[in-house]
Amino acid sequence: MPRSSPGRAGVLLTLVLAGMSMLGPFSIDTPFPAFAQMRGDFGVGAEQMQLVVSAYMLAFAVMTPFHGPLSDAIGRKPVIIGALTAYAMASVGCALSPNLSVLLFFRVLQGLSAGGSTIIGRTIIRDLFDGPEAQRMMSRVMMIFGLAPAVAPIIGGLLLRVGPWPAIFWFIGGFALLLGAAVVAVIPETHPAERRRPLRLGPMLSDLWQVARSGEFERMSWAITFVFAGQFIYIGAAAIFVVDLLGKGEGDFWMFFVPMISGVIVGSWISGRAAGRVSARLLITVGFSFSAAAAVLGVLLAVAFGPVLPWAVVGPSLIALGSGTAFPTIQVALLDLFPSVRGAAASVAGVMPLATNAVIASAVAPIVTGSVTALALTSLALIVLGCLLWVWHLAATADPSRATSQ
Repeated sequence: MPRSSPGRAGVLLTLVLAGMSMLGPFSIDTPFPAFAQMRGDFGVGAEQMQLVVSAYMLAFAVMTPFHGPLSDAIGRKPVIIGALTAYAMASVGCALSPNLSVLLFFRVLQGLSAGGSTIIGRTIIRDLFDGPEAQRMMSRVMMIFGLAPAVAPIIGGLLLRVGPWPAIFWFIGGFALLLGAAVVAVIPETHPAERRRPLRLGPMLSDLWQVARSGEFERMSWAITFVFAGQFIYIGAAAIFVVDLLGKGEGDFWMFFVPMISGVIVGSWISGRAAGRVSARLLITVGFSFSAAAAVLGVLLAVAFGPVLPWAVVGPSLIALGSGTAFPTIQVALLDLFPSVRGAAASVAGVMPLATNAVIASAVAPIVTGSVTALALTSLALIVLGCLLWVWHLAATADPSRATSQ
């Protein structure tokens, strides 16, 4: 496979890869402004509406281990196109749902199919680019992807002005179809037939086990998982955080998402600029340390000011800057550990944060959203755990004969 330079990569290629990664945030964040309307239509409470998030995420996590190995076996594009088609059909089902139970069924189907583009997109980047170039492209995609959680609830709010809540699911279904057409036209098949794995369950599970049993891979994956979880707990609880704690309306989610996602974009830009200039280990360490310091600041601001803007969003916004700096770098490092089964590596790396965040959205968030202080303390605890895992990884690979590029 000929290698390319991100500087010469087509704008369309970058935009389509970013669009593939945006499907996940669009699925989670676009419906947030409609939660109040959906609660009224379905006659349910806020706790039950949290299932709209967690059902999607749990299903995403369950299927994620299989998207990558499937792409290793039959190629990247067939898996992506099939998954996007299934996602669009599930979105139609969501739009036509007469009650919460039916909606949750189709949200599960959305989750089962969404990873086909979100997970494999990272694999395609590493298929096409090497070393610092892969980090730069991952960073550029992350910068565009970072707009999704900020734009998605704004789009959701605008759609509610022109129609009822099903309009949101018609929109994201149409987005999936448009994205599928773009993949057909723009994305090359980056996994040629001669490099493909057997299309059998046994070899697929063996590849997944090969990745999952690596201590090096596990330490890095869990480190970024918990650091990102410290940011995600605010996202997963956004409907409660913005409306119930901050006292804002369905059109005010931008007050939280815009500054937080600005942090992701700035962090991704820093990662891209640092590629090839700063070692990956140092860049990840700096990013994690910054997130931890930001989480401490978030707790102090919560105690001092309570649920008052702008102070309530300073902590999560700076946390996002740190995680945004580390994320592109550590993703490339994880894929580099298993070059022959990158799809499987991307799947394992993807399922860990997804499963963790699904638990956070469904089980942890309802418990810790009684106050902004409790939310900030939970965020800090998760980030500290991630940083400790990263310190463990640094210590375990301190011997130069064992250390790798990550």
